[in-house]
Amino acid sequence: GSSWNNCDFETNLCKALPEFNLQPGWVRRNGKSGMGPPYSDHNGNESAYFLSLSSEMQSSPAALRTKVFLPTDEEHLCQIRFHYWVSQMSGTFMVGLQKHSEDTVTYIWQVPGELRNQWNVNTITINSTEKYEVIFSGMVESQRQGESVAIDDITFSEGC
Repeated sequence: GSSWNNCDFETNLCKALPEFNLQPGWVRRNGKSGMGPPYSDHNGNESAYFLSLSSEMQSSPAALRTKVFLPTDEEHLCQIRFHYWVSQMSGTFMVGLQKHSEDTVTYIWQVPGELRNQWNVNTITINSTEKYEVIFSGMVESQRQGESVAIDDITFSEGC
């Protein structure tokens, strides 16, 4: 897909996530970075890039926001597919929706408890009558070595 629809983090260009490299708390890195797991991207490639929580963000959530998307319609729902990694013990990862008229984020998906310490994939479908942003929010609650949250290959359908 084009860079318009797909964020694989191999470069610092991703139109759906403007300036994602400046978002506090998320680091663009690969499996060779020496920052602990994951040691490869979701394809098993040690040199390919993804985002993970920086270790400074212990116990405080880090949010990654998309640009503002236009309202969806019946023919074009917005589907977002993403790969995620959450450590065994204390990582949490959620996806939220912030509508234009609302101040608060409504969380629409949370990582299931059992799928840990491996890359998983999920697709969410968004239906909104007004403009909205999508927020990927990760947190690690423990100081233990090797606790991490990571995200890779976020793909946005044409309805977004």
